[in-house]
Amino acid sequence: MAQHNDLGKKAEELAAEFLLKNGYKILARNFRFQKAEIDIISEKDDFIIVCEVKARSTDVFNLPQESVNKKKIKLLVSAADHYLKEFNITKEVRFDIISVLPDEKGNLVIEHIADAFEAFDAN
Repeated sequence: MAQHNDLGKKAEELAAEFLLKNGYKILARNFRFQKAEIDIISEKDDFIIVCEVKARSTDVFNLPQESVNKKKIKLLVSAADHYLKEFNITKEVRFDIISVLPDEKGNLVIEHIADAFEAFDAN
């Protein structure tokens, strides 16, 4: 497996642990619909939280969250809509990004960006 895939898997594990420690209930991981994949779907405070996990080995070129573009948002919104319909969920949805970067010592640091974008940002 490529090193960036290892980092991505590790980042998703850290993100899930972070959410659990902060009172979120994990409903699904790696939920797929057509060409989209939602890394983590969780629930907290009557919200369904669709969480995109982005990791980079460095922030020299851009921050991890900057790679969530309109096309990615559109895919996430579509997959989230499908998930809600499939499981007959009527709660409000929030879209978060969890950014994972190493610090100067090489330890992975999580930044949780709650309400990172709106569904209409996909248009």
